[in-house]
Amino acid sequence: METPKCVNCGSEFTYELSDTTFGCSECGIEFTASDITAATATNKFSVVDSVGIALADGDDVIIIQDLAVKGMPKPIKKGTKAKNIRLNENGKNGHFIDAKIDGFGAMGLKGAVVKKA
Repeated sequence: METPKCVNCGSEFTYELSDTTFGCSECGIEFTASDITAATATNKFSVVDSVGIALADGDDVIIIQDLAVKGMPKPIKKGTKAKNIRLNENGKNGHFIDAKIDGFGAMGLKGAVVKKA
């Protein structure tokens, strides 16, 4: 039997703890078979930050590493704040966070490079 995807972050890197309990290697939560059925019933889209905290529309996030931006002379510096983010279910290449950053404009970000402010 294959282990199910994580109900919190959608990761495929899960493992079986018992017959009905599973764990996620990426976000660290434990979930049961009933959590899986509840998550598939609601079919809720979620994005987590680099620490595993779920993000929502309107949250503020902080960039946790310098990000080189194609076509820009300087990178986005670590510690830069992006306010009022929007989650985009159709994000390209894992960039599910739409944000506007002062001095750079609108861009897509991955959850792995941000932390909830």
